[in-house]
Formats: sequence, C-alpha cells, structure tokens
Amino acid sequence: QLGLWGIDYFDLFLIHFPVALQDVAIKDKYPPEWWGLDGNVHPTNIPIRETWEGMEEICELGHAKNIGVSNFQGSILIDVLRYARIPPVVNQVELHPYLSQKKLVALCKELGVAVTAYSSLGPQGYYELGVDTGHPSLLKHDVVTSIAQASGKTPAQVILRWAVQQGIAVIPKSNSHERLVSNLEVTSFDLTPEQVQQIDGLNINLRLNDPQDIHPGLGVFA
Repeated sequence: QLGLWGIDYFDLFLIHFPVALQDVAIKDKYPPEWWGLDGNVHPTNIPIRETWEGMEEICELGHAKNIGVSNFQGSILIDVLRYARIPPVVNQVELHPYLSQKKLVALCKELGVAVTAYSSLGPQGYYELGVDTGHPSLLKHDVVTSIAQASGKTPAQVILRWAVQQGIAVIPKSNSHERLVSNLEVTSFDLTPEQVQQIDGLNINLRLNDPQDIHPGLGVFA
C-alpha cells in the first residue's frame, strides 16, 4: 500500500471494521472491499487479536507511526487493550446528532483512546447520492437551522462544532473548496450548554453504516 500511495509510512493506520474476510490477492483485485472475486462476501474465523498483532508489527517495522481501530464497540475495544503491546490511539466511529454514541465516547475517553467521527453530518452524504434514509437532513432540521441562525454560522458548522466541542475529531468530506474551507472554521465559536443539549436531543440511534446490511454474518453492532 505504501508503494501505491508513493509514501514511506502512514501517519495513522486503522482496522476498518472488527470483521475478518477471506483474503483476496492484491494482484487479483485491489482494493477488494467487502467482496471476493465471485462477488460474494466471505467471512472467516480470524481472531481480532491476531489482526492486532499484525498491526503492531506494521508499527514496529516503521510502516505506520500510529495504529488504531474503527467501528469498535466497547467490549471489543476493552479486549484489545487487555493484550495490546501498542494500544490503539484512536477509534474512528460513525457519530452525528442522530447517533451521538455518548457512552462509547465516554468509555474511549476513560481508556485514553481518541475518538474520530465519520459521517459527521448524518444522512447528508446519502441524500447527495440519491438514497432516502427515511429521516430528514440534519442540515435542514429546525433545531440545527435555528442555532445556526442565532450563531451566524452554517448548519454544517454547527453540527461539526457540536462534535469538536466534545473533544471529538471530525473528518467531513466535500468536493467543494468553499465547503472545505467553511468546515475548518469551527474553532472560532462555542455553542452554549443549552444549544448543545438541544442537539443532543436529536439522537435516535440512527446507524447509517452497518456491515450487516451487506451480509448477515457481519453483525458487529447486533
């Protein structure tokens, strides 16, 4: 992978999901994503511990400066920390006002594992792809738009600030230069405790990224 990227090392290398799939040779398909060469998903029985020991080796060889995990729930994260020689520095998870994950965030902070939020704007990316999630866009939600108007900020900035103000890193994506710049301007203001509480109240435990939607055997959130 380093050769494909044209770099000497990764600053941060993550396990994407706590699932194991049958190996697909790079020469046959790269990246394989979820599917084998036959177009089907093939879960396999590889312990997380074995994978994490491989991650530690990557770090020790200098191929990655830091290693971490993604989409790990509390019990799996605690288990990794029991045997890890090099502990994960970050847990990257889906997190937005519709899925606030307060207990997981609190646990990560207690364990000294940083939290990075993906899909920070909730269903927005799905709407842009023409997928109806059955829930209104957070960018148009009355709670968010009213706070944005009162703060003189955009709805996206309000949502990102809600996460950042909790000590959570955010990694929003955009093809618009203007939006990229706007997304960076979330450190110059604070939401009031009342505004934070209002946004907290939007939580409905709506998970948009669940591998069990791809294959019933990948129930990491079951």
